[in-house]
Amino acid sequence: MMIRALVFDVFGTVVDWRSGVARDIRRVIPDVDAEVFADAWRSQYIPALDQVRRGELPWTNLDELHRASLDELLAEYGVPDTPESVRAELVLAWHRLDPWPDSVPGLERLKKRFVIASLSNGHVALLVNTAKHGGLPWDTVLSAELFGHYKGDPEAYLGAARLLGLPPEQVMMVAAHVDDLAAARACGLRTAYVHRPQEYGSQPAVPPPCSDPEADVSVASLTELAERLNA
Repeated sequence: MMIRALVFDVFGTVVDWRSGVARDIRRVIPDVDAEVFADAWRSQYIPALDQVRRGELPWTNLDELHRASLDELLAEYGVPDTPESVRAELVLAWHRLDPWPDSVPGLERLKKRFVIASLSNGHVALLVNTAKHGGLPWDTVLSAELFGHYKGDPEAYLGAARLLGLPPEQVMMVAAHVDDLAAARACGLRTAYVHRPQEYGSQPAVPPPCSDPEADVSVASLTELAERLNA
């Protein structure tokens, strides 16, 4: 493989969104089950993105989408009087998520050989804040916001290759989600699957597959990815 750059999904692949979001929910809304609420909040993510993809909503960044779904869930879970300050604080929980233990060591190794960048549905401000919080050593931050298209749409993957000045086949998409990788492959990118069995907790309703047979490589960590790519 003639790979010159790696672009990474962030939520679930590089950072542990569930533990971080649940931690903040537990801190500011102790009357709800933090893990259940975090899962419910995340379950609104794809439907919200789909509204933007279908043109039912204009371009809307992730903070705004998270806030809209949060307001609905607070009413549903019996805490409709949650103050504005708490709602704003909870939206920012997505800006301060901790990396998985292997993420920073793996990225640091990969950076020695490749250009490494995020390619996330998170907007630029969110990704910069997450990188600062977790010490993620990106060469650059790429976001769906830059292209006005969420991942799944080819503009996000092809736009990333274009901004990196590379043909798609020299860019590898790294993700823990097979649908993300399938969309990237359809645009000509190479792909690496990272198995994150703990993304939805220790007993997820639907365990993720251990590998993606369509990917160029399947690994259990970013340090293993570095080894497989001789970084």
